[in-house]
This record gives sequence, C-alpha cells and structure tokens, in this order.
Amino acid sequence: EVHLVESGGGLVQAGGSLTLSCAASGFVFENVAIAWFRQAPGKEREGVSCISSYDDSTLYADSVKGRFTIYSDNAKNTVYLQMNSLKPEDTAVYYCAADEPSYHCTLVTKVFGSWGQGTQVTVSS
Repeated sequence: EVHLVESGGGLVQAGGSLTLSCAASGFVFENVAIAWFRQAPGKEREGVSCISSYDDSTLYADSVKGRFTIYSDNAKNTVYLQMNSLKPEDTAVYYCAADEPSYHCTLVTKVFGSWGQGTQVTVSS
C-alpha cells in the first residue's frame, strides 16, 4: 500500500523560506512521479511542482518558478520542496501525491492516485 507523509509546514513571514518533505513508502522509488499540490481556502487544488524518478525531470507552476525547488533523495524515498521568497498567496495546505508507474511529470490532479494528508503553510505579510 502506498503511503505518503508530508512534514515541514509552518508559519513564516513573507520573504522567508520553508522546506517540505514527503516520505514515501509501499512502492519502489523508480518510474514514479511525485508532485506537490496546494489548496487554499475556497480555492481549487492546484499543482505546484513535480519530479520524475524515471528521468529526473521536473515541472513547476508559473507562480512558483524561480522560488521553489523540488528534489529527491531516492535512498530515503523522500521528495523535498524548498520554498524561498514566500508570499502570502503561497498560504495553503500542501499535499504530496504519487503516480506510479509513471514516465513523465504532470500537474494534473486526477492523474495522481495516492495522496498524503497535507501540511499547512502560512505566510504572514
């Protein structure tokens, strides 16, 4: 059974940084796409970033390009999201999700069959 656990959320001032972690278990960490999504109150869930273990490709939403970095530690089956220059509009519950087997990245919500419980990120102005 696929199991995803997010951690690292919290409260930070605008301009600050946070690193989220997504620890994955229940599957072999190859040919898998792991993505971060977020959902703010009253808004739809949106894709933030994705990384593919098949070819190490990454994908970012335009709203976070240049500020967020996704990377993985395959030995630990963990994917990280380094978030810099945070803005109040980044405030949301952040979820990690897995699509496997997968050979490319996407930020389409319905593609991902396994989800974590989410971690709250709050950016104060």
